[in-house]
Amino acid sequence: MSSLWWSLRLRREAASVPLARHLLLSSMEAAGVDPDVAYDMSLALSEACANAVEHGSAAGDLAGAYRVSAYLEGDRCRIEVADAGPGFPAGYDPARCGNEAESGRGLHLIECLADHVRFCNRPGQGGAVVSFDKVLARRDGALLPAF
Repeated sequence: MSSLWWSLRLRREAASVPLARHLLLSSMEAAGVDPDVAYDMSLALSEACANAVEHGSAAGDLAGAYRVSAYLEGDRCRIEVADAGPGFPAGYDPARCGNEAESGRGLHLIECLADHVRFCNRPGQGGAVVSFDKVLARRDGALLPAF
């Protein structure tokens, strides 16, 4: 079974978001992932990265970094974005974010695009972790076949 894994430590700058998105799209193309599925996951990744850039520092400034990891193995893709910010407030539920909300829509969008989503705080370290995965549809002739 073919697999592909990568992890990046990115500066909390807006320019880091398209970098992570491009790497994911390139990885998925090499793995033969259906372009529509790849687009959905790259959009979800962009939302998670944008949140890390905006909220990922306990000091509220743009200093620091965040981490993005992607795992493509078999018929599944799993992505994790972790930052060092204040984390999610107790009882936070992105499903309660309505269409008219001023914030939180990105996390709700991730829930709509992925098959399984987990929002949690990093125990003992501070910061938030957003992880999500999706079953992949593949096209024939992939450079990295699923089996």
